Amino acid sequence: MASESKDEVTLWKELLAGDKDAYTAIYGLHVKAMYRYGMSLVSISEDFVLDCIHDVFLEVWVKRDRLAVPDNIRLYLFVALKNRVLHLLKRQERPQMFVVQDNFEDLWSDPSAEDIQIQKEESVNNEAMLNRLVLQLPPRQQEAIRLRFVENMGYQEIGQVLDVNTQSANNLVFRAIEKLRGWIMLAFLVFQEGLF
Repeated sequence: MASESKDEVTLWKELLAGDKDAYTAIYGLHVKAMYRYGMSLVSISEDFVLDCIHDVFLEVWVKRDRLAVPDNIRLYLFVALKNRVLHLLKRQERPQMFVVQDNFEDLWSDPSAEDIQIQKEESVNNEAMLNRLVLQLPPRQQEAIRLRFVENMGYQEIGQVLDVNTQSANNLVFRAIEKLRGWIMLAFLVFQEGLF
């Protein structure tokens, strides 16, 4: 629980005791990150992801008398969300479509007006290229990259979400980075040679 504030653990304990305000506070602390993660898993619809998130929180509320305080609340909710999404996809026999976050600007703090003008010209092409390259990665590597660099999870947490050991999580991220680095270097060299 080192990565979580004592207040969040206290809120979780209050939620387990039936405190609706604590339930609402935990929801507020995690719903945006869960939404980003859910949308990165499936592109069926926003409503589908939101329904899955609400199902997770409903299940937490209904089963609160049987739950304990997890070692990592965010990780617990991410795994629960992933399991819910996969369960519904399997039950409904819908195709699973992995996607990458289309607009990374929503995930970072807004730059100043001056920075926007300067950075926008430099970053639009780079971001578009990186997004296209990430889409070329296998789905597991895409997910591992998102968990590592968008959700800032450690390799042990990534392993738990992906249901693999820590070394395998590390390998997934490393291989994805190596592929991206190679593709970016190739594109740079091709551009420098004036082929495009």
